[in-house]
Amino acid sequence: MHTEEQTKHSILTVSGKKELLPLVRRSLQNECILSAEYANDAASARRWILERYYTIVVINAPLQGESGVELAIDAACQCSTSVLLIVPGGIYAETVERVTGFGVLVIEKPFPVLRLNRAMRFLSAHQARLQKLEEKVRAAEAKVQEIMLVDKAKFFLVEHRHMTEDEAHRYIGKQAMDRGMSRKRIAQGILDDE
Repeated sequence: MHTEEQTKHSILTVSGKKELLPLVRRSLQNECILSAEYANDAASARRWILERYYTIVVINAPLQGESGVELAIDAACQCSTSVLLIVPGGIYAETVERVTGFGVLVIEKPFPVLRLNRAMRFLSAHQARLQKLEEKVRAAEAKVQEIMLVDKAKFFLVEHRHMTEDEAHRYIGKQAMDRGMSRKRIAQGILDDE
């Protein structure tokens, strides 16, 4: 059986009515929520989104002064934020057409609480997958940096100590093993000594 670690969420709820915030909070287990904040208009929401990172943004459209669709698209374009847009039934189909390509999940009003719960659980699972992918990307980037540094050190050994590439490779590996250090650290030491 697959067990999933709980992802901690920072949630922004944007709505003309504050009643949506408790529904959003209840839709996820409390221990999953790092912070839950509320903005009553798009301008405030945009400022908050620029100032801090939210894993999930929930928008109850329409908003004061705008439909909420542009805010949803803007929020979805922020790194790995998951966005739920709640719209009146009359504009549901056209809104889905417009925002789905940006990864925005849309539900129509009126909605049963169970639908909101499912949508929030979906976004939570989506965030967990995104975070795992980001960890893998960071690990891959670190590995690439290590390979580049070791290659640079090997090139230095070939040029200045007249070793072959294989000899330089073995030298760095042996130094790492003998000293109980990473190949990256040995490579950095070689380059620092130049």
